[in-house]
Amino acid sequence: MTNRKKYFLALPLLIVIIGILLLCGMLLDKGVLIRGERSTLLIPTGANYEQVLDTVYSNLNIRNRSLFELISRKKNFPALVKPGRYVITKNMSYLKLISILRSGRQTPVDVTINSARTISQLAGKIGGVIEADSNQIVEFLNEPSNYAKDGFKRENVISLFLPNTYEFYWNTSPSGFYGRMLKEYRRFWTAERSGKAKANNLTTIEVSVLASIIDAETTNSVEKPKIAGVYLNRLRSGMPLQSDPTIKFALNDFTLRRILNKQLQTDSPYNTYKHSGLPPGPIGCPSVESIEAVLNAEKHDYFYFVAKADNSGSHNFSRTLAEHNKYASEYQKALDKRKIFK
Repeated sequence: MTNRKKYFLALPLLIVIIGILLLCGMLLDKGVLIRGERSTLLIPTGANYEQVLDTVYSNLNIRNRSLFELISRKKNFPALVKPGRYVITKNMSYLKLISILRSGRQTPVDVTINSARTISQLAGKIGGVIEADSNQIVEFLNEPSNYAKDGFKRENVISLFLPNTYEFYWNTSPSGFYGRMLKEYRRFWTAERSGKAKANNLTTIEVSVLASIIDAETTNSVEKPKIAGVYLNRLRSGMPLQSDPTIKFALNDFTLRRILNKQLQTDSPYNTYKHSGLPPGPIGCPSVESIEAVLNAEKHDYFYFVAKADNSGSHNFSRTLAEHNKYASEYQKALDKRKIFK
């Protein structure tokens, strides 16, 4: 018998032996050791097999690395690396771990958007939760060509991000993050809501601008529709909105508790004391509650409102400037008494 024939006769036996050894290895696999009940692996975009091994060995206690790598090669994992966030449970077998990693069955992360006033603040809340960092998100949102086709500008793109908690895959890129939020935005703006905006002679973005001002004016849910009515009355009559929060935004100083006359002279398109109409964009991510307040604003003949002197968070509403000045004087005296001068 020639050596070649012996080789071909031995090959099936060798395959069987390898299969038996692999099966025995899997049966003897006692599972991955981790601290606690769960551990998380983050596989970056572009990582290769060797880098994945480094990540696995750095974060998990793989007691038999030879067996782990044998199973990996058997499952063709080196050619099937997928980025993502993977949650590993206690005593997970090597086979199951590799199956999860090679399939890309990652566990989503919760991304919460709330009360961000600027793109930088928004990016700071998102960066680190997903793979894209805050600088990458800021860079994307600072480039209007990335979203001009969707009807947004640099000044108003923050209106896209409705406060809520959303599920994302960890390896989401800045463009992927934007795309997902665009879908949520379009889903929110139903025909009914868009119709209500149009009935008030507002675009959906303008509704968001006004809603962001209302958010900054009050947390009193009951009064929001009434305040929205005041601002709509002013817009219809051509009166300036005269909103103090827009001055804070123009000055980029959100610690101010009292707006002084000199600050009302601030040269900015966001100064609603000097400029009639709405500012160029929202002064924060508009809440759904305030958007609904604008869409369902109270119909009344109030043109003024000012915080009550009792510091209750409620407001006095007035039809005339004389009445408003009386309430405003009471409020100014209350600030003096509490030693709030700026």
